[in-house]
Amino acid sequence: MRKATWMTSVLGAALLAVVTTGTAQAQTFCAETEFLPSKAGQTYFDAENELFQNENPGAAVQILNQLKNNPELNCYARGAVLRLSAGAKMQMDNPLGAVADMEEAIRVGAVQQKDLQNTYYNIAQLSLSGDDVRKAKDYMEKWLATGAKPTKDQYFQLAVIYQKLEDYRGALPYAERVLQMEGSAASSQTIDFLIFLYDRTGNRAKKAELLERKLAMDPTNKQVWAAIAGEYFQAGEERKAFEVQKAMYLAGLLEEEDELMRIVNFYNRFNAPYEGAKILEKEINAGNISENLERLELLANLYQVAREYEKAIPVIQRATKIAKNGRMDERLGRSYFELGEHEKAIDALETALNRGNLKEPGYANVLIGQSYYELGNRDQAKASFRKATNYSDGRRAGEGWLSFMRAEEETKKQYAIFQVSKRLETALNEQKSCKQLAVLGDQQAPGCATVEERIKDLRAELAELQGNTAG
Repeated sequence: MRKATWMTSVLGAALLAVVTTGTAQAQTFCAETEFLPSKAGQTYFDAENELFQNENPGAAVQILNQLKNNPELNCYARGAVLRLSAGAKMQMDNPLGAVADMEEAIRVGAVQQKDLQNTYYNIAQLSLSGDDVRKAKDYMEKWLATGAKPTKDQYFQLAVIYQKLEDYRGALPYAERVLQMEGSAASSQTIDFLIFLYDRTGNRAKKAELLERKLAMDPTNKQVWAAIAGEYFQAGEERKAFEVQKAMYLAGLLEEEDELMRIVNFYNRFNAPYEGAKILEKEINAGNISENLERLELLANLYQVAREYEKAIPVIQRATKIAKNGRMDERLGRSYFELGEHEKAIDALETALNRGNLKEPGYANVLIGQSYYELGNRDQAKASFRKATNYSDGRRAGEGWLSFMRAEEETKKQYAIFQVSKRLETALNEQKSCKQLAVLGDQQAPGCATVEERIKDLRAELAELQGNTAG
C-alpha cells in the first residue's frame, strides 16, 4: 500500500513531541512505517483525493474525522490521518485546529526524534497565526531547549511574543540580542522597540542611552524625532511626547500643516490653550496653516478658553466674514459680553439670531437680556428673557431671570412701602402731639399747620404703592 502524501508547508516533515509540564519526558515513537492493509487505507486515500485532487479540504476533514476513531489504525496510520487533517485545516484557514491535530498525533507517538526541533517551531508559528500567543511562547521555549540557534528575526519574534503577553522583562534579553547582532547598523525598529521595553521596565539609564544614540544618528531627521515621541506616547508618557514635539517645532523641523496642527493640539491637550493659540495664529498669518472657518473657530476657541477675549475678537470678526450662518456672530457677542461691552454684545447677538442656525438660540436671547439689564433697560431685558423661554436651551435661564427681576422689583416696592409707612407713622405721632398741644392751649409747633395735609399725601402714596404689582 502506498504511503501517505504529505504537504510541503509550515508543517514540515513531522509533528511535535508532547511535553506536558515544560520538562522533556521520555518519548515513545511509532515503530510502524506504513498503513496496515485495511479498508481504512482506502478511506484515507479518499480523503487525500478530496484535499489534493478535488481541492475540497472541508470534505477531506469530514472523512478524516470519521477515520480518526477507527480502532484498526496502527500508530503510523493514526499519525498520517492526523497530519493530513492538520493540512486540510490549514487550507481552511484554521491554524489552531491544525495544531490540535498535530498535538494529538504527538500523543500517539507519530513523531521521530529528528523532527522535534522543526516541529516545535512550526507549532509556534501556527499558534501565532491563530492568535494563541501564549502557546506560541511555550513552543518557542521548547524549540530553544532543543538547542536551536535563532536568527536575528527569530530573536525579534521572541521579543515581540513576550511583549504581547506584557512580559516586558522576558522580552528584553531577546530584543537586546537583536541589538547586539545588528551592532552599529542597528535599525530604528530595534532601537524604538527597546526604548519601549526599557520604559516599561523602568530602566531609564538604558532608555536615555538609546535615545541619545538615535539623535546622534541623525539629529535633523524628523522621523527619528517622531519615532521617539511615538514611543513615549505608546508608553503612556504623553507629556514627554509633547516635549519632543515642542523641541521639533522650536528647531524648525515641523513644516507640514498636519504637523503644525499636532503641536497646537498638544498645547491644548496639556492645558496651555494660550500658547497653542499663539502658534496657530502665527502659522495662519505666515500661510503655513490654512485660514478657513474651522481653523479660525479653533483659534477663537483657544483664546476664549484662555480667557483672552480681547485677542479672540479680531479672529472672530474675520470668521464672521466667511461663515454662512450666525454661529461666529454669536461667539463674537459672547466675547463682547465677557468684556462688559454690552451694546456691542447686543448688536452681535441679534445679528447672530437673524443669520440663524445657532446651536443655542435661547441662550443668545438670555445674553441679550443680561446686556440690556446691565445697561439699565429693564423693559428690553424682560422682552429678551421672554423670547429665551421659547427655546428649550433658554427656558430655564429666561424664567429664572424674569423671576429674579420680579423679586427685585417686589423688594424695591416693599422697601418703598416700608419707608412711606415709617414717614406716615412719624406724621401720625406728630398729629397726636399737635392735638395735645391744642387742648392744653399751648402754642403749636410750626409743622402742625401742615400735618393733616402731609398725612393725607402719605396715605395716598402708600395706597398707590400697595395697589401696584411688580411688572
